[in-house]
Amino acid sequence: MFTDSHCHLNFPELLSDLPAILQAMENARVERALCISTTLEEFPAVHQLALAHSHLWATAGVHPDNEGVLEPGLDDLLRLGRLPRVVAIGETGLDYYRLNGRSVADMHWQRERFRTHIRAARQLARPLVIHTRSAATDTLDILRQEGENGSSGSAGGVFHCFTEDAATAQAALDLGFYISFSGILTFKSAHAIRAVAGWVPLDRLLIETDSPYLAPVPYRGKTNNPSLVPLVAAQLAQLRQMPVEQMAQITSGNFERLFKGVQAC
Repeated sequence: MFTDSHCHLNFPELLSDLPAILQAMENARVERALCISTTLEEFPAVHQLALAHSHLWATAGVHPDNEGVLEPGLDDLLRLGRLPRVVAIGETGLDYYRLNGRSVADMHWQRERFRTHIRAARQLARPLVIHTRSAATDTLDILRQEGENGSSGSAGGVFHCFTEDAATAQAALDLGFYISFSGILTFKSAHAIRAVAGWVPLDRLLIETDSPYLAPVPYRGKTNNPSLVPLVAAQLAQLRQMPVEQMAQITSGNFERLFKGVQAC
C-alpha cells in the first residue's frame, strides 16, 4: 500500500535491526522501499539489500556532501546503473549548507560531481534522486545546462526531502521533476513546507522517510525507519483533504511511473 521512496537501510543503526524493520514495514503495509547509495564504497551493501529482498530497490550515486570518498566517474555510474534492481542515479545534487570556511566558488567539485551524475542518468534513461540544500539556484541552473527540461530526452527524477520554497518547487516541476516530502512535513515549525505540499500536483508527489533521519511526529528525535512512512502520508492526506488510503495509492502509483519496472509485491 505505502511506498518509501528514499531510505538508508544499509546504515548501521538500521542494518543491525533489519529483520525487525522488515517485519514492521509489513505490519504497517509499507510494500516497497528504495535504498539510496551515498558513496561508491557503500554501494555493494545497498545493492545487496535490493538483491536479497524482492520489495527493495537500489540507486547508484555519491552524495554531494561526502568528501574523502571515491570520486564517481561517468563509467562508474554507467556500470552500476545497469546492474539489476538499480532504478535511479543518486543521491546527487548540491549542498552549500556546511561550507566550513569555504566560498560557494570553492565548491566547484560538487558541481562537477553533479554534472557527472546527470550525464550518467541521461545515458541510462534512469531518473535522478536530487539532494539540494542552500543551493537551489545552482542546482536548477546545472540541471537546465545539462539539458534537463522535461523533454523526452530528459532523465527527470525527484527532489527528495523537499525543504525549499514554492518558487523552487515550481521550477523543479517545470523541469519535469517529482517532489518528495519526508517526516519534516509533520514538524510543528514546518508551516512553509506544508504550504508547498498543499499545492504540488497530485501526480508529482512522493513520500519518504530518509531514514534513519527525520522521524515524523510523534517519533521525532528517534531513529527513523520505513515503517513510519504512513505518518508522512497521513499528514499529506490531511493537507489535501483525502483519505490516507487514497494518498498511499497516489504516491505509490507515482513511484511506479518514475522508477520504471518497480512493482508491488
